[in-house]
Amino acid sequence: MTFRVRRQQSRAEPGDLHDILARSRAMMRRPSSILVPLLLAGMAALAGCGEEKPAGKAKPETNHAAPEKRAQAPLGKGFDFYVLSLSWSPTWCADNDAGGRTQQCRRGENNGFIVHGLWPQNERGYPEYCPTRESDRVPESLGRTVLDIIPSMGLVGHEWRKHGSCSGLSQKDYFATVRAAFERIRIPAEAGRGGRRLSPDTVESAFIAANPGLDPKGIAVTCEDGRLEEVRVCMTADLAFRTCPAVDRAACRAQSIEQPPIR
Repeated sequence: MTFRVRRQQSRAEPGDLHDILARSRAMMRRPSSILVPLLLAGMAALAGCGEEKPAGKAKPETNHAAPEKRAQAPLGKGFDFYVLSLSWSPTWCADNDAGGRTQQCRRGENNGFIVHGLWPQNERGYPEYCPTRESDRVPESLGRTVLDIIPSMGLVGHEWRKHGSCSGLSQKDYFATVRAAFERIRIPAEAGRGGRRLSPDTVESAFIAANPGLDPKGIAVTCEDGRLEEVRVCMTADLAFRTCPAVDRAACRAQSIEQPPIR
């Protein structure tokens, strides 16, 4: 989400047209020696306004706004920072649903990096399953609003109960923040293809290059059984990038890992 600054249009305002018409009427009472030239000038001004193209809808822009220009997400409390966990879906599906029975793993869904979760984190440890006045169950009507980035109602509910309940936010605001955090990240094309071997450093470097301000100590690439598992990015409560040494230390140390292809 971005704020766009529109350039001021040079088109005439409605008040300008009314002024021109009033001056033209006043000229009708003046001597004929000056009437014609002034009437012609007024007509030319009206014609010019008629030819001015209306502003219309702004042309869609590519989202290249700096982080500080983005719309603010609801502000959570009771923790030190967030970890946005982006799961490489083909790895999870290979281990848990190779037959493609679920929506996340169904062939043709083309799921690459999806949101595993947005986790409230402390400098030491993290809270989980916090008491809240909100229901444990996420209504289907709300869950469906994030299925494009968390393609499993089961995962939506799990993430709310384990992590969202510790955000200090309502369900609605938590999932609005999840989406804002996901949109805060640009997923580099070279890291989203799959079907190859690469180093964790290659994945990390691609994300850093695509996201100005992202520090090498604020991102961790994890692996499991020699395959790309997740990319974890640390953010403040207002979704600015920040460092997180404990998360960074848990990164994959393998020299080469497999990135399974998208189904």
